[in-house]
Amino acid sequence: MVSYEVSIGFVLVTVLLMVGSMNLTAVVEAQAGGFWNWHVLSAGMLPWPAFLITIPMFVIFFISALAETNRPPFDLPEAESELVAGYQVEYSSTPYLLFMIGEYLNIVLMCALMTVLFFGGWHAPFDIAPFTWIPPVFWFAIKVVFFFFMFAMVKALVPRYRYDQLMRLGWKIFLPT
Repeated sequence: MVSYEVSIGFVLVTVLLMVGSMNLTAVVEAQAGGFWNWHVLSAGMLPWPAFLITIPMFVIFFISALAETNRPPFDLPEAESELVAGYQVEYSSTPYLLFMIGEYLNIVLMCALMTVLFFGGWHAPFDIAPFTWIPPVFWFAIKVVFFFFMFAMVKALVPRYRYDQLMRLGWKIFLPT
Protein backbone atom coordinates (compact mmCIF):
# COMPACT_ATOMS: atom_id res chain seq x y z
CA MET A 1 0.00 0.00 0.00
CA VAL A 2 2.85 2.38 0.72
CA SER A 3 4.18 2.28 -2.85
CA TYR A 4 1.30 4.29 -4.30
CA GLU A 5 0.36 6.27 -1.19
CA VAL A 6 3.79 7.94 -1.26
CA SER A 7 3.12 8.99 -4.85
CA ILE A 8 -0.26 10.48 -3.89
CA GLY A 9 1.44 12.41 -1.10
CA PHE A 10 4.12 13.80 -3.41
CA VAL A 11 1.51 14.90 -5.95
CA LEU A 12 -0.50 16.62 -3.20
CA VAL A 13 2.59 18.40 -1.90
CA THR A 14 3.56 19.50 -5.42
CA VAL A 15 0.13 21.02 -6.11
CA LEU A 16 0.07 22.73 -2.72
CA LEU A 17 3.55 24.17 -3.36
CA MET A 18 2.45 25.47 -6.78
CA VAL A 19 -0.48 27.28 -5.16
CA GLY A 20 1.36 28.36 -2.02
CA SER A 21 -1.46 27.41 0.34
CA MET A 22 -2.83 24.32 2.05
CA ASN A 23 -6.37 25.68 1.81
CA LEU A 24 -8.32 23.75 -0.82
CA THR A 25 -10.42 26.83 -1.56
CA ALA A 26 -7.21 28.67 -2.44
CA VAL A 27 -6.22 25.75 -4.69
CA VAL A 28 -9.51 26.07 -6.58
CA GLU A 29 -9.36 29.87 -6.74
CA ALA A 30 -5.86 29.65 -8.25
CA GLN A 31 -7.49 27.82 -11.18
CA ALA A 32 -10.24 30.39 -11.85
CA GLY A 33 -10.70 32.01 -15.25
CA GLY A 34 -11.15 29.12 -17.65
CA PHE A 35 -9.82 25.67 -18.39
CA TRP A 36 -6.45 27.08 -19.57
CA ASN A 37 -5.77 28.01 -15.93
CA TRP A 38 -6.50 24.55 -14.57
CA HIS A 39 -3.51 22.82 -13.03
CA VAL A 40 -3.72 19.87 -15.37
CA LEU A 41 -3.00 22.11 -18.36
CA SER A 42 -0.85 25.03 -17.35
CA ALA A 43 -0.64 25.31 -13.57
CA GLY A 44 -1.99 28.86 -13.84
CA MET A 45 0.88 31.06 -12.73
CA LEU A 46 3.74 28.83 -13.86
CA PRO A 47 5.44 29.24 -17.26
CA TRP A 48 3.91 27.70 -20.38
CA PRO A 49 5.59 24.26 -20.44
CA ALA A 50 4.30 23.50 -16.93
CA PHE A 51 1.83 21.04 -18.44
CA LEU A 52 4.83 18.78 -19.04
CA ILE A 53 4.91 18.40 -15.25
CA THR A 54 1.23 18.64 -14.34
CA ILE A 55 -0.20 16.13 -16.82
CA PRO A 56 2.09 13.31 -15.60
CA MET A 57 1.26 14.34 -12.01
CA PHE A 58 -2.43 13.95 -12.77
CA VAL A 59 -1.85 10.54 -14.39
CA ILE A 60 0.15 9.41 -11.35
CA PHE A 61 -2.59 10.67 -9.04
CA PHE A 62 -5.34 8.95 -11.06
CA ILE A 63 -3.56 5.58 -11.19
CA SER A 64 -2.57 5.80 -7.52
CA ALA A 65 -6.18 6.65 -6.63
CA LEU A 66 -7.29 3.50 -8.45
CA ALA A 67 -4.84 1.49 -6.37
CA GLU A 68 -5.80 3.29 -3.16
CA THR A 69 -9.49 2.51 -3.61
CA ASN A 70 -8.79 -1.14 -4.58
CA ARG A 71 -10.49 -0.69 -7.92
CA PRO A 72 -9.63 -2.86 -10.89
CA PRO A 73 -6.99 -3.40 -12.16
CA PHE A 74 -5.53 -3.01 -8.65
CA ASP A 75 -8.15 -5.00 -6.69
CA LEU A 76 -5.44 -7.21 -5.28
CA PRO A 77 -6.47 -7.73 -1.62
CA GLU A 78 -9.60 -9.63 -2.59
CA ALA A 79 -10.28 -10.28 -6.23
CA GLU A 80 -13.89 -11.29 -6.70
CA SER A 81 -13.18 -13.67 -9.55
CA GLU A 82 -10.63 -15.81 -7.66
CA LEU A 83 -12.56 -16.21 -4.42
CA VAL A 84 -16.25 -16.75 -3.92
CA ALA A 85 -16.89 -13.00 -3.98
CA GLY A 86 -13.91 -12.49 -1.64
CA TYR A 87 -14.54 -10.70 1.63
CA GLN A 88 -18.15 -10.11 0.59
CA VAL A 89 -19.06 -13.69 1.60
CA GLU A 90 -18.70 -12.64 5.24
CA TYR A 91 -21.28 -9.86 5.04
CA SER A 92 -24.96 -9.73 4.27
CA SER A 93 -27.65 -7.10 4.32
CA THR A 94 -26.79 -3.97 6.33
CA PRO A 95 -23.11 -4.74 7.06
CA TYR A 96 -22.56 -5.34 3.35
CA LEU A 97 -24.40 -2.11 2.51
CA LEU A 98 -22.28 -0.10 4.95
CA PHE A 99 -19.09 -1.69 3.68
CA MET A 100 -19.91 -0.89 0.05
CA ILE A 101 -21.03 2.66 0.91
CA GLY A 102 -17.62 3.17 2.50
CA GLU A 103 -15.89 1.79 -0.59
CA TYR A 104 -17.81 4.05 -2.95
CA LEU A 105 -17.44 7.12 -0.73
CA ASN A 106 -13.69 6.60 -0.92
CA ILE A 107 -13.96 6.62 -4.73
CA VAL A 108 -16.07 9.79 -4.66
CA LEU A 109 -13.49 11.40 -2.36
CA MET A 110 -10.68 10.63 -4.81
CA CYS A 111 -12.77 11.95 -7.71
CA ALA A 112 -13.47 15.14 -5.76
CA LEU A 113 -9.76 15.53 -4.98
CA MET A 114 -8.88 15.18 -8.67
CA THR A 115 -11.49 17.82 -9.48
CA VAL A 116 -10.21 20.23 -6.83
CA LEU A 117 -6.48 19.72 -7.41
CA PHE A 118 -6.32 19.56 -11.20
CA PHE A 119 -9.60 20.50 -12.92
CA GLY A 120 -10.68 23.82 -11.46
CA GLY A 121 -13.01 22.56 -8.75
CA TRP A 122 -16.35 24.32 -9.05
CA HIS A 123 -15.28 26.76 -11.76
CA ALA A 124 -16.76 26.56 -15.27
CA PRO A 125 -14.42 25.57 -18.11
CA PHE A 126 -15.16 28.85 -19.89
CA ASP A 127 -15.64 32.17 -18.14
CA ILE A 128 -18.38 33.41 -20.49
CA ALA A 129 -22.12 33.91 -20.09
CA PRO A 130 -23.81 30.59 -20.88
CA PHE A 131 -21.32 28.65 -18.76
CA THR A 132 -21.43 31.04 -15.82
CA TRP A 133 -25.22 30.73 -15.58
CA ILE A 134 -24.85 27.16 -14.34
CA PRO A 135 -24.41 27.08 -10.54
CA PRO A 136 -20.91 26.09 -9.35
CA VAL A 137 -22.17 23.00 -7.51
CA PHE A 138 -23.29 21.52 -10.83
CA TRP A 139 -19.87 22.07 -12.41
CA PHE A 140 -18.28 20.32 -9.45
CA ALA A 141 -20.76 17.45 -9.64
CA ILE A 142 -20.30 17.06 -13.40
CA LYS A 143 -16.53 16.79 -13.01
CA VAL A 144 -16.80 14.31 -10.12
CA VAL A 145 -19.26 12.15 -12.07
CA PHE A 146 -16.93 12.24 -15.09
CA PHE A 147 -14.04 10.90 -12.99
CA PHE A 148 -16.33 8.31 -11.40
CA PHE A 149 -17.17 7.19 -14.94
CA MET A 150 -13.44 7.02 -15.72
CA PHE A 151 -12.95 4.79 -12.64
CA ALA A 152 -15.65 2.47 -13.99
CA MET A 153 -14.21 2.41 -17.52
CA VAL A 154 -10.77 1.39 -16.29
CA LYS A 155 -12.35 -1.80 -14.95
CA ALA A 156 -13.56 -2.68 -18.45
CA LEU A 157 -10.41 -1.71 -20.35
CA VAL A 158 -7.33 -2.61 -18.31
CA PRO A 159 -6.26 -6.14 -17.32
CA ARG A 160 -5.52 -6.94 -13.67
CA TYR A 161 -2.02 -6.32 -12.32
CA ARG A 162 -0.01 -8.72 -10.19
CA TYR A 163 1.52 -7.61 -6.88
CA ASP A 164 5.03 -7.36 -8.32
CA GLN A 165 3.78 -5.23 -11.23
CA LEU A 166 2.03 -2.85 -8.82
CA MET A 167 5.16 -2.57 -6.65
CA ARG A 168 7.32 -1.93 -9.72
CA LEU A 169 4.88 0.72 -10.92
CA GLY A 170 4.85 2.45 -7.53
CA TRP A 171 8.52 2.28 -6.59
CA LYS A 172 10.37 2.32 -9.93
CA ILE A 173 8.12 4.51 -12.08
CA PHE A 174 5.87 6.77 -10.00
CA LEU A 175 8.29 7.66 -7.21
CA PRO A 176 11.20 8.68 -9.47
CA THR A 177 8.81 10.57 -11.77
